[in-house]
Amino acid sequence: MSSTEALPSRLHSAIDRIPASLEMLAGPRSGRVSLPLRLAWSGPTDYDIGDPHERLTFYCLLLDCGQRRDIVNYVNAALLRQDWPRIRRLTARRVTRLWERRLPDLAAE
Repeated sequence: MSSTEALPSRLHSAIDRIPASLEMLAGPRSGRVSLPLRLAWSGPTDYDIGDPHERLTFYCLLLDCGQRRDIVNYVNAALLRQDWPRIRRLTARRVTRLWERRLPDLAAE
């Protein structure tokens, strides 16, 4: 039995999208970022990473819909650690548990 067989079908790909370590996250610490339409098809495409509210929306969107390469390229490890307590409150609990299982440092935040 693989580790994804016990997950609801919607979450099968979620575990595969999570990087193996926080150190892989190479996203910017500041500036504006424009997402491709495949990720931001129903809302803003441009986010100010330096604005905590915009960044929170941006990170929640990426955790929910981004592919691994999107997450690695757009999410900054230090900012994710800083924002994790708020992300945990705004993102589906099943998704945050997957992230915390894969990246236990987040669970300690």
